[in-house]
Amino acid sequence: MSAPSSTRPKVPEGKSRYFVTRQKEADEKGFVGYETIWEPMQKVAEYQTPKRP
Repeated sequence: MSAPSSTRPKVPEGKSRYFVTRQKEADEKGFVGYETIWEPMQKVAEYQTPKRP
């Protein structure tokens, strides 16, 4: 029988409407984490002073 591999397979980058998820490298204990990069959910409008009556 073949021995199980000690490395995890590389997971493709996950893309959604507001964020991207990437797999991190394994640490010394073998833990594989994920980082989530959020994109802004709302637009910021430039402020304009109102007209004077």
